[in-house]
Amino acid sequence: MFQNRLEKLRQLLQKQSLDAYITTKQENRQYISNFTGTSGYLLVTANDAVLFTDSRYMEQAKEQINKGGVSIRVIEHDSLYWKTIVQWLQQQSIQELGFDSSNTTFDTYTLWKEQWNNIDLKPTNDLIAILRMVKDASEISGIKQATQLTDEAFQSVLGMIRPGIREIEIALALEFYVKKRGAQQLAFDIIVASGKRSALPHGVATNKMIEPGDFITIDFGIKLNGYCSDMTRTVVAGKASNRQKEIYQTVLTAQQLVLDNIKAGMTGKNVDEIARNYIYQNGYRGYFGHGLGHGLGQEVHEGPRLSPTSDTILIPGMVVTVEPGIYIPNFGGVRIEDDVVIENNGCMILNSTPKHLLEL
Repeated sequence: MFQNRLEKLRQLLQKQSLDAYITTKQENRQYISNFTGTSGYLLVTANDAVLFTDSRYMEQAKEQINKGGVSIRVIEHDSLYWKTIVQWLQQQSIQELGFDSSNTTFDTYTLWKEQWNNIDLKPTNDLIAILRMVKDASEISGIKQATQLTDEAFQSVLGMIRPGIREIEIALALEFYVKKRGAQQLAFDIIVASGKRSALPHGVATNKMIEPGDFITIDFGIKLNGYCSDMTRTVVAGKASNRQKEIYQTVLTAQQLVLDNIKAGMTGKNVDEIARNYIYQNGYRGYFGHGLGHGLGQEVHEGPRLSPTSDTILIPGMVVTVEPGIYIPNFGGVRIEDDVVIENNGCMILNSTPKHLLEL
């Protein structure tokens, strides 16, 4: 698996006529090498691949790379890592070195330019991120396990949601549930936004007390065995008003239209239009301000994007979120989100949490 990923990266290097490529991003290193340490520099050429890391991670790197069955050598560097790397570059007669400019700081680039002055540094797109957009069976299985635990956690807190409880109490209960059952970490700060705050797409949990009739939007995800989940549901504390029911149904129908039509071959823009047009046609133009969704994998936000500007063509094996929403200032908002796998003739929904409006 890891060797196959390495060879695909080499094919991209060849297409871009690069002698070598360097990445410093942890998720990229792990994707190619199986090394999970937080420090290292992965360099790849047509005939060689080396992970440079410091003494803290040498044994871990060797063990994990060996376990991954990938042909990557491990070389130790000291605090002046650039000197060790440049010696290797010279030994390999590297003249051009590609680097993922989106993950390289200006200070790092400046250092490399000064220290590797005989090497032509070529900024590129994040080539490994391009590979990571399409998941293999093991990755899809990992994301599915994360979504299952997320579903279970959401069900576990429904009984505590009522007027008088605070947003933060719900968030803490979710976090305790998933971490007790093996989640490495939360994928992001848990969003629990109630009442008028539910009109904030990223309204993280506060000490606000839930009141009767509040919309409550709960958006959370976890990282389990290296892969993320991301799910949103909106419920009502008590009885929903007719206006709340109408808004909720509009978002739910918009999402279902996408789930019924999304498939490989469409662009992110095509998919976004399905939900956006429906929401706009039903009188909510201006109240759906974010993109429809994003890729999901080792990171909770990665490619491809489902947005009005995304020309990325969807390919079987991509995993994306589908999360339309309506947000009305001084009233409240609704978002419904599932994680789905793109297939040739549709999609596979990974979440199992019901989506009918819950009045708790």
